[in-house]
Amino acid sequence: MKKIITLFAIIGLVAFSSCEGPEGPPGPALMPQIFEIKNVDLGRVADNEYNLKSTFIFEIGDNLYDDESVLVYRLTDVINSTTPVWQLIPRTIYFNNGDVIDYYFDFSKLDFVITARGSFNLLNARDFIDNQTFRFVIVPANFLSSVNKNNYSEVMSSLNLKESQVQQINF
Repeated sequence: MKKIITLFAIIGLVAFSSCEGPEGPPGPALMPQIFEIKNVDLGRVADNEYNLKSTFIFEIGDNLYDDESVLVYRLTDVINSTTPVWQLIPRTIYFNNGDVIDYYFDFSKLDFVITARGSFNLLNARDFIDNQTFRFVIVPANFLSSVNKNNYSEVMSSLNLKESQVQQINF
């Protein structure tokens, strides 16, 4: 009887020691972050082109991880004190006279640039380059395929983020 128990114990030990579970995520668990840059005037780069450049170290104190991505929203209107209107960048604004303004951004793990480029002199439409507010939502890259990125409220809800968690940065 002792030999049978010992045999079962050895078989059990071998079986359990050779088992592998699912591989966990590499590196640290990525948590969504959100920050807002308020009251910024975009700086002139060229004729009809203005931008904002910064680094993630400066804004949030750290660089991005390789598997993080960024969504950028521009505040375009405020319906009332509790209802801002956010539009995802990139965005092209078309005017009835044929003029356009393009907002776009690029980013790396280290820095980002938001650019506004117009088909006309943007100094004649300062509302599009002065006193701008942008929201940055930093998310795991695999999240982007599972949510409607154009809907800011849906993004916040899907990430379980609250307005109270938005880090405010004033320029």
